[in-house]
Order: sequence, then structure tokens, then C-alpha cells
Amino acid sequence: MELDLGPLLRGEVTRMDFSFSVEAPEIPDVVFPESVSVSGEVTDQGGYKRLRFGVELPYRAQCARCLADVEGVYTLDFERTVALRQNLTEEQLEDAELEYVIPENGKIDVDGEIRDEIVMCFPGRFLCTPDCPGLCPKCGKPLSSGLCTCASQDRIDPRMAVLAQLLEDDSGNGETKQ
Repeated sequence: MELDLGPLLRGEVTRMDFSFSVEAPEIPDVVFPESVSVSGEVTDQGGYKRLRFGVELPYRAQCARCLADVEGVYTLDFERTVALRQNLTEEQLEDAELEYVIPENGKIDVDGEIRDEIVMCFPGRFLCTPDCPGLCPKCGKPLSSGLCTCASQDRIDPRMAVLAQLLEDDSGNGETKQ
């Protein structure tokens, strides 16, 4: 989507609202059933121009602990300063990607800006509930549906058996030292 900032740059208006959709970025292991819904505004407050975005993006993913399906709507708000190339110093031009949007011929292309921000800020993992117990490490059963029979058995990990022997009493009765 290309926004024409001509009226704002010429001083004809002090605020421009916009709303449009953008194709969702590709993120591994996440499905986006709809496109990105974008709304926002560009304001001019005494020569200081600010671009504000509000993004909503429905998603489907899997819980990082139990692999259950997780659905939701990801929302993101971010801002950029609109600056003309001739008004920026060399140092500011180097930081332009992170802070500034530079119009070319009075227009800015915001699709890439939106997708980049989503990819940078999108969560790396999701949980079905904040206290999801995950899967049983032995049988793979989701522990949210209750403990499985193998989880209740107290078996010593064979890799730790040597440490358990060090804690046993010298008398050989199996009691551990305190």
C-alpha cells in the first residue's frame, strides 16, 4: 500500500487517517487465515510528522508445551517519524530504517514496514494456557488431561544412578545421608 502524503507535506491538512489490508508475512509453524488489518494516522504537529500504525492479525499455531492448537488475534501498535531525506543528517540516515519513514515523491510504501515489524515483534512461541504442564516425557500424553500412569512411577534416571549411590548410607540399608 502506498500512502500519498502530498496534502500533509504541502500543509493542506494536519491529519490523514488510513485503513487497508496487507498480505501476512510468512512465519514458520504459524498459519494466518486472514490478511493483516492495518489502520492508523499521519499527523503534522508544527512540522513534526508522526506515522502511527495499529495492526491486527488472526493466527493459528501450536502450544509450545503440549502441541494443542492455539488461536488468537495478534495486535501491534508502532510509530515512525516521517522525515524528508534532505532534513536528515548522515547519522540519522543510517538509523532511518528503525526510526524514520522517508517519502519518495511525497509517497511512502508501508507494506514492507508493516511486515518487517510483525516479523520482529511476533512471539516465538505460544501456550494454550499460562500454566500448561506440557507432555509426559515418557509416553507423550498431555498432562493437562491428568497424570498418566508412567508419570507416577518413581524411577531413577540411569544417568543419575551414580549420584544416588554416593548419597546412600555406608551400612547398605538404602537410607540416604542428611
